[in-house]
Amino acid sequence: MVIITLPAYNEEETLPPLLDRIREAMEENLIEYRVIVVNDGSTDGTGEMVDQMRDTMPITRIDHERNRGLGEAIRTGLLAAIEGAKDRDIIVTMDSDNTHTPGLIARMVRGIREGNDVVIASRFQPGAHVRGVPLHRRALSRTGSLLFRFTFPTPGVRDFTSGYRAYRAGVIRQAFDTYGGAFVAESGFSCMVDILLKLRRLEAIISEVPLVLRYDMKFGASKMLVLRTTIDTLQLLISRRLGIG
Repeated sequence: MVIITLPAYNEEETLPPLLDRIREAMEENLIEYRVIVVNDGSTDGTGEMVDQMRDTMPITRIDHERNRGLGEAIRTGLLAAIEGAKDRDIIVTMDSDNTHTPGLIARMVRGIREGNDVVIASRFQPGAHVRGVPLHRRALSRTGSLLFRFTFPTPGVRDFTSGYRAYRAGVIRQAFDTYGGAFVAESGFSCMVDILLKLRRLEAIISEVPLVLRYDMKFGASKMLVLRTTIDTLQLLISRRLGIG
């Protein structure tokens, strides 16, 4: 079973095409799956749109009454995913803005079946392509990758911030058993780095596959505040390097 978790904040326009592509990819590859959408306090029709998709795919909606941020939505989704899941099941996290290509899930699932605990869809692997991302954002991402790899060298990992990942359900359950709610302690986009560093401590086996990132298929502006995310991530790296948290 593959459990796909989607944190969503005001994604009424982007979720329908993404969910259609997820359904097509899962059916083409004969993968048993279900989808969990965490509606993180959306003020548009995100929740209603999810309800409309229930007749076409196995989908569950979880609501936050107010917007809590990406970290809280990821935590809610992961906890819901491991509830009732077997350790060998696979949890996939994706962005809900239609920039991640669902066709890659089959390859990521294969990576877990081959023995990895985590498979990251990486912008920095040979064969990766990034379209529609501003040059300054691309430069910042590459600089961050070098900094992360220098500060916390992790075999097989170049992309510490990608939100498109596959996890063996058992390693996520182990992480919550070990860290409790603090497993996902960051509220913003830096949560993805925090999760990876904590799985690193658990000696999780991690690998990457090349990502095709399609920002040209995104509706509207990015919800990530670049300066705030950069500051939060640097603070996180410093505190983890000093052994705090």
